[in-house]
Amino acid sequence: MRGLARVPGGTMGAVRRRRGASSLVLLCTMAILTAPGLATGMAHAAPVAPAAPAAPAAPLPEPGGKSLEQVRKEIEELYRQAGTATDAYNLAEAETKAQSNKIVEIANAVVAGKEKIATLKNRAGAAARAQYRAGGMPPGAQLALSDDPNHYLDGAGRLRQGEKATSGMLSELDRTQADLQRYAEEASERWATLEANRVKSEDSKKQIEEKIKAAEELESKLEAEEKARLIQLEQEAQYKAQTAWLSTGAMKDVKGTATDAGKRAVQFATAQIGKPYKWGAVGPASFDCSGLTSQAWLAAGRGIPRTSQEQLRLLPKVALKDMRPGDLIIYFDDATHVGMYVGDGAMVHAPRPGRNVTLAGAGSMPIKAVVRPDA
Repeated sequence: MRGLARVPGGTMGAVRRRRGASSLVLLCTMAILTAPGLATGMAHAAPVAPAAPAAPAAPLPEPGGKSLEQVRKEIEELYRQAGTATDAYNLAEAETKAQSNKIVEIANAVVAGKEKIATLKNRAGAAARAQYRAGGMPPGAQLALSDDPNHYLDGAGRLRQGEKATSGMLSELDRTQADLQRYAEEASERWATLEANRVKSEDSKKQIEEKIKAAEELESKLEAEEKARLIQLEQEAQYKAQTAWLSTGAMKDVKGTATDAGKRAVQFATAQIGKPYKWGAVGPASFDCSGLTSQAWLAAGRGIPRTSQEQLRLLPKVALKDMRPGDLIIYFDDATHVGMYVGDGAMVHAPRPGRNVTLAGAGSMPIKAVVRPDA
């Protein structure tokens, strides 16, 4: 089996007879995930994993009557819920920014419209004053009193031109005033949307903080040895999911190569490995999952949607067999997590609060879809 599932059968058989099976699984996984090919988006065979030290001699205590596996699942679910709220928060923030920019655009249009109205009113006033200076006599009277009919006709032509210009000016004035009224109505609607997004953002922020706090409190009750074992359990669960995914033949026909833009995106994403996860963050010191993928593609010269759900909705979908490095893998039914495929069955992602940007198996979580920013 290729990629992340490649672990020599003889080695695994021998280790299963030892109490350190879980430790070997962890080291095998980490050794394979850090193979040089993964950071460049090119496929290479996985190296043979080194021998592992023995696991703890006695089972760890169970906090609060729960097994560590139950605690792991509970913490994972809390962070999943925080991830859902994070996507809602990010979308609300993006929409708020868009609405704010639109309001500024409308305000500038209003200023320009008012200046235009002032100019038109000045022109209309000048025309009225000119007519007043001419005595305001009707054309028939001007003809009767004129000594030179040709002079009158020339003046009458200019008068008609002036009347036409005045009429056009007044029509333009009416249109500009109507535009200002429309701008006022649109601005009011935008402010209402802006406020709704602000409320949505605040609600999501509250949910995120509550879920993260609950998860952190649950984890804080563990002893140091239990925390280490918890991380090991997380990685074992990911390894098990990855192995099951690969056993279906999912990677059998995946041979796509990265485009130049895809290589740049992968290079950016893998360069962030080790930086902490932070919800709502888009770098440079920390990232959330979609913050990492959106910034990676921005660095590659392509702007993509900010959230994983919008990335799923707006970017072209591709079949798994056609996946290539740089493509984004959307996870879970609610599309609340995203990673970037880097090749050899691996992806890079920002997992959750308390964890750093890292490499993981592309099938270590339930895949919903694969999307392509540079289709």
